[in-house]
Amino acid sequence: MSLPVIAIVGRPNVGKSSLFNTLAGRRTSIVEPTPGVTRDRVSAICDVDDLFFELMDTGGHGVVDRDDLSEDVEEQIRYAIEQASLILFVVDAREGTNPLDKATAELLRRRADRVRLVANKVDEPHLGAGLGEFTKLGYGEPIPVSAMNGSGKWALLEMIRGAIGGLSGDRPADPVMKIALVGKRNAGKSTFINALAGELRVIVSEIPGTTRDSIDVRFEKDGRTLVAIDTAGVRKKAKIADDIEFFAYSRALDSIQRADVVLLLIDATEPIGQVDKRLAHTIAEEHKPCILVINKWDLAKDRTTTEKFGEYVGKVLPGMDFAPVAFTTATDGRNIDSTIDLAGALFNQSRMRVATGPLNQALQEALSAHAPPSKKGRQPKFFYATQIAVQPPTILLFVNNPDLVTLDYERFLLNRFRDHLPFAEVPIRLAYRRRRDRRPVSAERPRVRRRARG
Repeated sequence: MSLPVIAIVGRPNVGKSSLFNTLAGRRTSIVEPTPGVTRDRVSAICDVDDLFFELMDTGGHGVVDRDDLSEDVEEQIRYAIEQASLILFVVDAREGTNPLDKATAELLRRRADRVRLVANKVDEPHLGAGLGEFTKLGYGEPIPVSAMNGSGKWALLEMIRGAIGGLSGDRPADPVMKIALVGKRNAGKSTFINALAGELRVIVSEIPGTTRDSIDVRFEKDGRTLVAIDTAGVRKKAKIADDIEFFAYSRALDSIQRADVVLLLIDATEPIGQVDKRLAHTIAEEHKPCILVINKWDLAKDRTTTEKFGEYVGKVLPGMDFAPVAFTTATDGRNIDSTIDLAGALFNQSRMRVATGPLNQALQEALSAHAPPSKKGRQPKFFYATQIAVQPPTILLFVNNPDLVTLDYERFLLNRFRDHLPFAEVPIRLAYRRRRDRRPVSAERPRVRRRARG
């Protein structure tokens, strides 16, 4: 991408993430008063009256990270500074200058021509009167803003337009596919993302819980723009220690909802546990195409085979029996490309439509092979089927009484549809309507059986 990059840099707790969210127009970075919440580079594509740029949030310069990741955070800040066409050096108008502001000013000195000073937290008019002291940092008068109430935002955007207007590229291509990587802690999600990006895009550490934000990473493959979403490692709810972990967990679940395909990363060196099962359940509930990615396979392949491990996965995660299994070693990029190609195939499956003729033929073959069982002395009668939606493929079944369809028979229908329709590896949603309803299919919301898996 040829978009100019605007990096937000400053010491901890000056409101960088709040300013990032204000300029981006959406809550992307986690905002929390604890120093050091942001560790990686969080980015968003911004469009301000056809001025396109990539906005990048960074961790606090000089932070003392509680997990000894300070140097990793600093490295991410340096990456952002090197890439930036413009740097917003953010200070706190309420607290005035302190030694870390001066240290940040020195860090930015060799890129001084690209630095603009921004004084955040000017939440009340009188706070703007004391901004003169920030000129000692060597970057002129600061632009006063308040990320909390939005004041000063448009003046800041006008400054940005003047600084990078000549660098703005064309409207960036919308991503063809969004892929969310989810899994428990230390499953290798960040290593996988870096392999896709071809750079140290997110911090990789053996320390559990390193990633906190959900981070969108755009990359090109075969001439197409894709987005991979790195998420925080999920742990048992009972072990969520603080608000930071809670927000990180919530963002991970949100990422599943907005993804086109989900990669559930499973650590090949550990047994599949409750967290893996809970994530698989969530993915199934959202009807998202999914690849079960068995990562760190280089550490497990001498103890078992892909066939045996695949059988084990099928037994432990029976609700995901439709999902293909991929074996990867993210540390050396093994099978990463083929997994993304497989994700593309699932994405295409989820968008396919089947004509009413073949669909009803599949339904009739299923009914002939196994008639629906009676329930409370009554048997359901299926009349015909039609596909009413994609992503996920949604099949509307007209039946005399939907309440007579058992969950076991619903699973049987789903399996038969997968056998005979081009949806072999993606979830299918079944909806029902009573046959006596003569209104058009789109006249009302069909009943969807929420308990169904697949």
